[in-house]
Amino acid sequence: MVFSSAVFLFVLQPVVLMLDRLLPHVRSKNALLLVASLVFYSFGQLTYLPLLLASVGLNYLCGLLAAGRYPRLGVGLAVAGGIGTLAVFKYADFAIGTVDRLFGWSLPLPGIVLPIGISFFTFQGLSYVIDVYRDHTVVSRSFGKVLLYIAFFPQLIAGPIVKYRDIERELDARCTTPRDTALGIRRFICGLSKKLLLANTMGRMADAVFALPVGGVGMLAAWAGAISYTLQIYFDFSGYSDMAIGLGRMFGFHFQENFDYPYTATTIKAFWRRWHISLSTWFRDYLYIPLGGDRRGRWRTWRNRLIVFFVTGLWHGASWTFVLWGLWHGLFSVLEGCGAVPVERLRGKALGRIYTLLVVVLGFVLFRADSLEQAAALLAAMLTGAGAGWAGMETVCSLLTPVFILSLFFAVLLCAPVAKRLCPKRESVTFAGALALLVLCILHLSAGTFDPFIYFQF
Repeated sequence: MVFSSAVFLFVLQPVVLMLDRLLPHVRSKNALLLVASLVFYSFGQLTYLPLLLASVGLNYLCGLLAAGRYPRLGVGLAVAGGIGTLAVFKYADFAIGTVDRLFGWSLPLPGIVLPIGISFFTFQGLSYVIDVYRDHTVVSRSFGKVLLYIAFFPQLIAGPIVKYRDIERELDARCTTPRDTALGIRRFICGLSKKLLLANTMGRMADAVFALPVGGVGMLAAWAGAISYTLQIYFDFSGYSDMAIGLGRMFGFHFQENFDYPYTATTIKAFWRRWHISLSTWFRDYLYIPLGGDRRGRWRTWRNRLIVFFVTGLWHGASWTFVLWGLWHGLFSVLEGCGAVPVERLRGKALGRIYTLLVVVLGFVLFRADSLEQAAALLAAMLTGAGAGWAGMETVCSLLTPVFILSLFFAVLLCAPVAKRLCPKRESVTFAGALALLVLCILHLSAGTFDPFIYFQF
């Protein structure tokens, strides 16, 4: 089940919200949300519900150990269990396939189906145990609270990654006012509109270009596909985050922001402070700083950055294209850190935005490509014009409909806070606008098309 499905929009969410308002105590509300979360996950992958419960159970027990007499054992078991789970379910095929190619072997691939949201609920569980290890007062003695914290349906599948301390108080006591509910609904509709009206439209162009034969894409078509995908992934993922934040607010939870207009950044370092903030923060707090951060000299700082970006790429997917995407960003992070890129001259200037967007767009070709061969061909076409000249433009032109052009205009506009400044200050006007967007989304859903969220695969 996804947020943009009719079953969720018109059945599960309204019913759960109505029951939440009818229940008098926070304990009963938590029980309702817990049941709703397990039902939500079961609709997507009932087979892996025991895995989710086992993961939460392990982190709950490890949290108790970390807060008790065996703190190192607790955190060690949690890390081993979490990384081991990812290794089996997410990276087994990738590792065996890599060994086969390197040594010419033909070891059979397990072919394990990837559990939905495994990277997110694994990292959220690890953050809980590590935080307990660092501060024993964070521990929860209630398995139900830990289960709801990790499995809460708004952020279960694709984040944002939430720290337990950020919602600990709201698990025990929270207030849901009519205004909070209205603001949550408005935020949800904005995210839904990003997904259905912008991301899906941009995605059709990107999918068409990336589906063309390798070497059969010219420079203009390659740039059209890359830019469309850059817009698609932003509005797809930030739209999901908006919906998660809005849903959380409807039920009295306040999640941290996950995006802050990343395409307006003027350096790659600034980009990662604005893009997928919860993941960037996770790697900073639980990997970069423990490795030494920037406190042990330049060489170790650069090494630490490359390690973090290597793991960031691998976290996104079991493929060398994702690994190279991570290292691509790591390379520019190091270049900025060592002064090879004149950060001070770029910061806050148009040239800095052009530089950052160029790095990001080229990097997303690696992220989206089905293979290294396809990525190399598209990048060569974009940067050198090599390839098939005007090839692919017939496909591009066939998709340049008035709807696409209008969506492209709004997509570019909404990448910057200019739209935020232009919005009316009166809430009644913005609520009316959200209602109009909801009508457009319902009309879109009535067409019967289905486009899953990109980050569901991670």
